Amino acid sequence: MNESADITLGIPPRDECQKQVRKILQSGSFRNASMLQQLLQYLAEKTFTHGAEPIKEYTIGVEALGRSPDFDPKADPIVRVQTHRLRQKLKDYYDSDGVHDYIVIEIPKGQYLPIFGTVEGVETLAGKDSVWGAGAVSSNEQLLQSALDPADLQARHAAKQISRTALIAIAAITAFTAGLWIGSRWAPWGAGRTSAGGAKSDLAGSSDPVIAFWADYIGNDPTPVIAYPDAVFLLDNYNDLFRFRRGATDYRGAPVDSHLAEQFASNPALVARAGQLYYENSYLGFGELKAVGMLSNLFGQMGYKPIIKPSRELTVDDLKQHNVIMLGSSLQNIAVAHFSNLGDFSFKNPDTRLEQWRGIIVNAHPRSSEARAYHTERDPSTQVLKADYSLITVQPGIVPGRYIADLGGLDTTGSEGAVSYTTSSPGVETLSKAIQLPGNTGGRRSFPVFQALLKVQLDKGYDVVGVSLVTVHMLPSTQPGNEGRGVAQVLQP
Repeated sequence: MNESADITLGIPPRDECQKQVRKILQSGSFRNASMLQQLLQYLAEKTFTHGAEPIKEYTIGVEALGRSPDFDPKADPIVRVQTHRLRQKLKDYYDSDGVHDYIVIEIPKGQYLPIFGTVEGVETLAGKDSVWGAGAVSSNEQLLQSALDPADLQARHAAKQISRTALIAIAAITAFTAGLWIGSRWAPWGAGRTSAGGAKSDLAGSSDPVIAFWADYIGNDPTPVIAYPDAVFLLDNYNDLFRFRRGATDYRGAPVDSHLAEQFASNPALVARAGQLYYENSYLGFGELKAVGMLSNLFGQMGYKPIIKPSRELTVDDLKQHNVIMLGSSLQNIAVAHFSNLGDFSFKNPDTRLEQWRGIIVNAHPRSSEARAYHTERDPSTQVLKADYSLITVQPGIVPGRYIADLGGLDTTGSEGAVSYTTSSPGVETLSKAIQLPGNTGGRRSFPVFQALLKVQLDKGYDVVGVSLVTVHMLPSTQPGNEGRGVAQVLQP
């Protein structure tokens, strides 16, 4: 074929493309990525109905991501952020679950609508130097002329999934916390909370191990962010709640479209009989409630002014300017699931619909004394919960000198246990020794990045009566010069 010749690709029938979208949405790569699921589904449908005409960022924000009609794309980068993440997630899918798929879905840089092609067609174009242009599936199902970046193609068809050290920034994220929930809307504590002493520069050298540990983590950030899970439920007129795992959301009290509710709720048959439903996000797990209290009290005593906000309201600026502490596991806090998983431990749920106390912590590389999976433990006769497991994960942030920590359990009690452990002297001393954190050094240096598995002993199913360290696995540190990689890309469409 002449190198300068134009290439026009035919695409599979529309129903085959739609099947491919459904396959991707149900894959392990997209599990727990609810916002990316709804974004891909929305953009794919727009591809068939919208043709090659560009779609506006405002339209995506309002229709796909649940932003209000006064949404301002210039002030809120959620569409650009989530589209960037969707590109990465699609690449992850074709690196792993979809490595043998015949149909390829790609979102070209600089646009939002995806385009569809076949493996043969894409590989034919791999020798071209340009990237796929503004092509999309038109009404007569013809693909516009385009060419694929060969580096992207090779990465997508690699047999091994590429390990990524750069974390993906997130903006607005929905979340859910399992277990008992307390109905209370949190006030924005952080912005107005003050301490007379102010943050001290020598706290990392404190003789108190708890103060030294957290001062070393927070560093020169006077206003660290504590992000709690902000669950989204569907509320009926009888004040009963239904789980709403994914789908477009709106502000609290807004009516829910019945078709949307039945499509995405965990129990669609029950939801169909519930009558009018409304969005409700004012419920918080009691474990996370206590965790926020413990952390904010500690930070206040240290002279910091913590910013406390829902995980869904985290912004790129938060991740760039602050050290962030997130609460809840990836099963309950979608914000956690949206970060790259760099470690051996991960939260899994064998059943995507039935999940009450069915989640497990999987150990990808168990040592001789470690198990491959950890799950909540119950009394064999009464079935009352007697033990939970939780993870403390500290990962590099998206810019040098910033970190992202997650403290979450399989149940809400695990989150409380993790924070209780890291705010107690015996717990911090044991953990600091395990991660080889030097004491009384002062000054700012690289904080160890790691995953610590904890066992949380319970009484009556909800009282945390003891926490012990099971094991620690260190994470690979970011390579010099890579800490901020991807930040500029995240902010670009």
